[in-house]
Amino acid sequence: MQTIDLQPFEDYIRGRNLVDEKYLSFYMNWVMRFLRSEFDREHLVESDLLQCFSDQLARDSALQDWQRRQAMKAVELYLNVYLPEQGERAQGSEVGDQSDPSVEEALNRMKELLKLRHYASRTLQTYTEWVQRYFKYAKIQELDWRESDTVRSFLSHLAIQQKVASSTQNQAFNAVLFLFRETLKTDLSELNAVRAKRGPKLPVVLTPEEVQKVLSCAEGTTGLMLRLTYGAGLRVSETVRLRVQDLDFGNETLLVRSGKGDKDRATILPASLVEDLKAHLQKVRCLHEEDLKKGVGAVWLPGALARKYPNAPSEWKWQYAFPARNLSVDPDSGVTRRHHMSEKALQDALRKAATIADLPKRVTVHTLRHSFATHLLMQGVNIREVQELLGHKNVETTMIYTHVVRTLGSRPKSPLDALAG
Repeated sequence: MQTIDLQPFEDYIRGRNLVDEKYLSFYMNWVMRFLRSEFDREHLVESDLLQCFSDQLARDSALQDWQRRQAMKAVELYLNVYLPEQGERAQGSEVGDQSDPSVEEALNRMKELLKLRHYASRTLQTYTEWVQRYFKYAKIQELDWRESDTVRSFLSHLAIQQKVASSTQNQAFNAVLFLFRETLKTDLSELNAVRAKRGPKLPVVLTPEEVQKVLSCAEGTTGLMLRLTYGAGLRVSETVRLRVQDLDFGNETLLVRSGKGDKDRATILPASLVEDLKAHLQKVRCLHEEDLKKGVGAVWLPGALARKYPNAPSEWKWQYAFPARNLSVDPDSGVTRRHHMSEKALQDALRKAATIADLPKRVTVHTLRHSFATHLLMQGVNIREVQELLGHKNVETTMIYTHVVRTLGSRPKSPLDALAG
């Protein structure tokens, strides 16, 4: 078996105090297990490697949930923080054909353009990974990545060989389309015909009783976050990124800053959560004051806010309402600070609560948002108001919930029931 030296990684973590010393050996073991896993590293990008490892852990019945979370955190720290700083490729292979400098040049130009247009960091990461995947496919198939036929072949490969969902194929199409149309100024309009079509789908919606049942099974900070997510109709990303000043207790309003589409909006702050939220923020403030004493109390701010207001990163009002337990290193600036809680922690908490509640439905955090909208409509709230609360650009998007309301509301009697009556 090939010898793997993780001593530099261990020294890196210890030197930056990223992990409590008592957990350090566990982190090393998880990363070693990941590196020794038999993945097809040549054909997988970083996100795929993480998913493969996550699936592998899920199949190990001997592991508990906290162990899986610890394992994923260790590997993400290794791939996303340590390796990039060492100038290595997280996936262990080159993005594309490095004898062709235009590959790296095109990728870097696309990243810069995405940043210039203020695309979300997640969108930048997703687009980058799909374009990397496209370059790899072209190299393996010995095709010219500049040709539209190669794009068509790549999308067909995803649909036929990989059997990805239509939404996934369209996501890949949008990433490659941005590369060609926006970055390289090359028209790919003739490829519109290959875009996968997704038929209309009804969202999964819980009844009020089911919501109450599942939320009663969620405890602690994540339980509070889940109740707030449902009560305000938030997306999971919006919940974890809330800052202290976004909770306007006086006006009973919750402000969502730079939501989907980089839009701000105001939504409902549930009165029943006010006292719990205030008590939670008191604990967060104590944690923030401890971080300030250690010199790591400056939070990340978007755009040029940190340069415009130098003291703002350390101010209480700018801190995350739901901070992470541990400090982390910002991969862009290299600064050690406390980020917000991960979305995965919230998703895992809801999955566990739904399991305990024994609901016969597929429940995700977004299901709470669907339920929020549907229950408002069932109360008689105007659909335009629901649209504003959800932050939908078009009312047609909100209209999908009217179909669910019809399904949950008054329905015609089944002919079988009529016979039985």
